[in-house]
Amino acid sequence: MTDTVNKPTHYRQGDIEAIDAIRAALTPEEFRGYCKGNVLKYVWRERHKGGTESLKKARWYLDRLIAEDDALDRLCSKLKACQGRAE
Repeated sequence: MTDTVNKPTHYRQGDIEAIDAIRAALTPEEFRGYCKGNVLKYVWRERHKGGTESLKKARWYLDRLIAEDDALDRLCSKLKACQGRAE
């Protein structure tokens, strides 16, 4: 059975997923806006189209946004840990 929330086959071209291509094409702030917009879209339409699946899609984008923030936090922590070190 196809996972229409986490790995929809129609969003894949070979080994590249659409979300990864979109992420690569946008700045970090633009990508945050993209994810937030999709969260809003799926929550907004949930009662009229998609039902629970729309809420799961909203959660997927929210989880992706959280993962992006966590990755940025880890990078910032590493950079702070490196400050003051001699090369």
